This record gives sequence, C-alpha cells and structure tokens, in this order.
Amino acid sequence: MKQVFKSMLIAAAVTLSAGVAFNAAANTEKLDQLLQQLKKERTVEGRVNQERERAFLAERADKQALLNTAKKQFADEEARGKRLQKQYADNDILIGQKQQELESAVGTMGELFGVARQSANQAIGIVTGSIISAQYPGRDEPLKSVAAATELPTLTQMEDLWMAMLTEMTESGKVAKFDAQVVKLDGGTETKRVTRFGAFHLTTDSEFLVLNKDTDQIQPLGRQPQSKIHNSVAAYHNASTGDIAGLYLDPTKGNSLLRLNQQRSTLFEYYMAGEQVGYIITAVFFIGLLIALERIIVLTLVGGKIRAQLKNLAQPSQQNPLGRILRVYHENKTADVENLELKLDEAILRETPKVDRGIGLIKLFSAVAPLLGLLGTVIGMILTFQQITLYGTGDPKLMAGSISLALVTTAQGLVAAIPLLFVHSIVSAKAKSILHVLDEQAAGIIAAHAEQEKA
Repeated sequence: MKQVFKSMLIAAAVTLSAGVAFNAAANTEKLDQLLQQLKKERTVEGRVNQERERAFLAERADKQALLNTAKKQFADEEARGKRLQKQYADNDILIGQKQQELESAVGTMGELFGVARQSANQAIGIVTGSIISAQYPGRDEPLKSVAAATELPTLTQMEDLWMAMLTEMTESGKVAKFDAQVVKLDGGTETKRVTRFGAFHLTTDSEFLVLNKDTDQIQPLGRQPQSKIHNSVAAYHNASTGDIAGLYLDPTKGNSLLRLNQQRSTLFEYYMAGEQVGYIITAVFFIGLLIALERIIVLTLVGGKIRAQLKNLAQPSQQNPLGRILRVYHENKTADVENLELKLDEAILRETPKVDRGIGLIKLFSAVAPLLGLLGTVIGMILTFQQITLYGTGDPKLMAGSISLALVTTAQGLVAAIPLLFVHSIVSAKAKSILHVLDEQAAGIIAAHAEQEKA
C-alpha cells in the first residue's frame, strides 16, 4: 500500500509540475499513460502480496505439522523411557537371580579358577627366568592366556600349564646341547653350539653364557670368572668319554653368583688400588730382589772358587778370598805366630765387606716394606674419614677407593717383606758360610805354623 500511495504522490507531483510548465491540452495523453502504468503496477503489487500471503499460510501449516510431529515423538520417547525403566528394573532382578544361580552352579570351581591363575602366574615367573627357555622359547605364551583369563580355564589351557611345569622339572635334570644365536660383545650375533646344564648354566666349549631376561637372548658374560672356574668349562668339554670332569655350578642358576663374579677385581686391579704407595713398595721389593739375586750369584761363584781352592792349597789364586788369604800366609811364613795371626785377621777383615756387601740393604728393604704398607693404611684411613666428613656415610662406594688403599697397601707391604726376608736369610747364610771357611782355614794355618815353631 505504501508503494501505491507513493506512486500516487509522485503522479500528483508530476501532474502539478506538468500543469505549471505546459497547458492541460498538451499533456492529456501523458496523463493517460501514467494512469495506465499506475493501474498496472497496482495489479502486480496486489498479485505479489497475494502470493506472499499464500506462502505465509503454507509455512504456518508446515510449522504446525512439525510441532505436531515433535509432540508425537516426545510422547513416544516418554513411553519408551517408561518401558526401558521397567525393563532395566526387570533385568536387574534377573541379573541378581542369575548371579545366585551361577554361584550355586560354580561351587568349588571358583577356587579352581583362582588356583589356576595363581599357578599360571608363578609358572610364568619361573619359565621366563629359566635358561631352559633358551632351548624352548615361547613356553610362557600359553600361560599368559590362563593368567589373564576372566573365566574358567579350558581343558587345553590346563594341559598347557601342566606341560610347562612338567617340562621345567624334567629338563632341569638334563645336560642338553643345541644350536642357538649368541650375542657377541661387539653387538653382532653368531650361531654357536650351546650346552645347557639343567637349569643352572649355559656354556660354549670354552666360556660361560647367560640368558638376558629382558631381550630373551643368550650372551657371554662381560668378564669370565676367575681362571679356575673358567678353565673348568674347557676341561669338561675336552674330557674323553668315560672320564670324570668337574664343572663349577651356580646354585642361583646364574642369576646372582655368576653375575656377581664378573665384578670381582683381578689381581692387577687390586694392585692398582694401592696407588702411589703401592708403586713405592713395588720398587722397594724389586730393588731388594735384584740385590739379592746379584748377591746369590756372586756368592755362589765365590763359594765355588773357594771349594776349588781348598783342593789346591799349595797354589793360592788372587781370584778368590781364600787364595788371597793363603797368599798372605805364604808371604809371611817367617813371621812369628802372633804377627801371622794379625796378618791373617787383617786379610779376613778386608774380605768381609766384599762378602757382606748388600746384605744389610736387603734386610733394610724387608723392614721398610711393611712400614710403607702401614703408611698407605694411614693415608687410606685419612682419606676415608675425609670422604665421610664431606659426603656422609650414605653411599659406601664413595669410601671404597680409600678403604682399598688402606687395605691393599698393607697386603703389598707384607707380600714384599716376606720374600725379602727369605732371600735375606739365604744370602746371609751363603755369606756366613764363606766367612766361616775363611776363619776355619786361617785358624788351621795359624795352628800349623805354631806347631812348626815348636818343632
């Protein structure tokens, strides 16, 4: 309507303007045309409005239909909810009844289920950590299904559990050989002939092996045990048929003793724990041994020359102490007994330092070695208390190095002193034997000379 009114106003304005500008007779035709246009636009506008009204009424009918449908669905869902609530209550009652029936029907089977799961879990732990699994891998897979079951085990699962436990028992008493992939220390793998000794050990022809539980792989020890244990493997495999050969076994099945044996320090590692004090003790020990060796060789040669001189006293030699003493006698045959005795004593005194040379130094080293060991012990204890002061006693490994220094140096001092005492005794005995021969021969010469004077 607004548009019609607006059109009429525009037409009136145009008419008024036309009346002012032109005369009425000249614009009659244009007014007729304008009137016809207004009528046409009014007709079109009425038709559009009618169509809009019909569309609105149709849309209203559709909305009412949707509302009616939604109300019907709401009513249906309410009815369904009531049915489900009733069904839930009925099912809850039925579940309780069935639960009672199940408990009554199961009876002691529930206890069997618990025992089966417990036995399966225990068997998994045994089978997984057993070296028998190196020869028979995958034995724990059937057991896992029994352990994880939420219902009674089947007859097949019970048989798998029984077979796994029976296999473990029978194979633990056998010595078996089989080919297996062995991880090398450099990271690669190779196929080796492996010997399994029950559930205790895995070995090749010359070394012990272990089964890594995390990777289920066979690998050699990082360090083989001490030689007497390590050599028993080769001795066993090299033994002829019918021979009896011993082999060291780990009662913990290689899980404790054999692995801990890898951490055992070697003699060289013990020696290195002595540090600087240990090096000084070693130097003292070897210097003492070298002196003792030189003295033993020299005194042995001198003793041989003296024994040869005893067989030929008439021809004294300057190459041995006895010959030099005999030469003094031959040079002073005309002297009286007292002068001859003094001359011979003087000759013996000249030979004594040559014979005793180095013996006192060996004795000194044998006494100094344990004192150096005691010095290392004191230093080690000082360092230990210093570690305790700084870090407390929470971690014993912090004090292990200082304690090793304290103990190892004491052992090194004793190890050095004991052999030095023995070689000192040997060298001293040889020197005393030589000096005894010289004194004995000098006394005999003096006695013979005295008899000649009386005659």
